[in-house]
Amino acid sequence: MRLTLSFIAALAISPAALAAQSLAERVRTAGDGTIRISFAARERVCGHASGISIIDGDDTDDEWVSDCERGPVRVSMRMRAGRVTEADTRVAGRWRTGRPGVRDLGLVPAREAADLLLALARQAGEEAGDELLTAATLADSAVVWPELLRMAREDGLPLETRRKAVFWLGQAAGEAATRGLDSIAVDDRGDLEVREHAVFALSQRPADEGVPALIRIARSNPHPELRRKALFWLGQSEDPRALTLFEEILR
Repeated sequence: MRLTLSFIAALAISPAALAAQSLAERVRTAGDGTIRISFAARERVCGHASGISIIDGDDTDDEWVSDCERGPVRVSMRMRAGRVTEADTRVAGRWRTGRPGVRDLGLVPAREAADLLLALARQAGEEAGDELLTAATLADSAVVWPELLRMAREDGLPLETRRKAVFWLGQAAGEAATRGLDSIAVDDRGDLEVREHAVFALSQRPADEGVPALIRIARSNPHPELRRKALFWLGQSEDPRALTLFEEILR
């Protein structure tokens, strides 16, 4: 019996060999076309017909149950010459099958997916880069804020990608993310728009983290626009420490 070359090649790629490949290698060797991946979503991330939600608190009670479906995160990426030209992120649901030019890599490790998406976002255009950053932040157990901080500071990246990195830093857990935002806001060498986004992101942090940083900016930052924005967001916070600052300024 004669075997075709393509069948012989398929036999040569054993399941063990595929398992040994990293996700990045699998994407790289897939070539041009659409690639789909799915991975576990972090806690409180769910999807519904109108989009993605991040639930703050319990979304059910004695009389009502939410129809927002938990995970997985599903990302579709159109690849060309190793770069993502379009991307789409969804949570839950299922892919339609039978589309030509589509390769589904199935369920992949969430942390590895986040690392890949962040790396691809660096090379993508603004719109695709934004989508990839969003998808990375939804991955279960992935610590993405250090790379987001590096991207926010990197002048060579598209401005909108850097803004998106700052936005998601504002949503990240932990005081280290707050310190990172603070460092962006006070860096005189940085782009002013990115620094303004960092001030806004600080306003979204827990009060015990964000308010002290905003007060420092309002008191001592040399740039008047950043001081003004810090004061504005402090005014929205209704925090007693902000009121004390306003009293000091108005005396």
